[in-house]
Amino acid sequence: MKKWRIGDIAAQSGVRALAIRYYEAQGLLPEATRDAGQRVYTSDVLQRLGLIELAKQAGFTIGEIKHLLHGFSQQAPASQRWRALAKAKAEEIDRQIEQAYRMKAVLDVVAQCECPTLDDCARLISSS
Repeated sequence: MKKWRIGDIAAQSGVRALAIRYYEAQGLLPEATRDAGQRVYTSDVLQRLGLIELAKQAGFTIGEIKHLLHGFSQQAPASQRWRALAKAKAEEIDRQIEQAYRMKAVLDVVAQCECPTLDDCARLISSS
């Protein structure tokens, strides 16, 4: 099986070498073997990097990706892992959307402000 140096993996995957080292340190990638002190990977790491990038695009944190990879029974199928994490992430995003709507409503109100000073705004808000 062909061995790849970290620079080759970075070029092939589009993921910076620094990120690859970080993912390895976080346990998202298997520890690389060393050849003359340099990290050497098999091509399998390209698939894992693709999976990590997909999960990042879905908004998963490094901790959540680590849970996806290692937080389930080894017998748990990928579909079960994705479903569990996707449900929780979708609920989180729904909460963030609701918060964003509330923030937008406040911004719409303050954008119409005609108070001469911030203290006047504070008084109006506290009297409401």
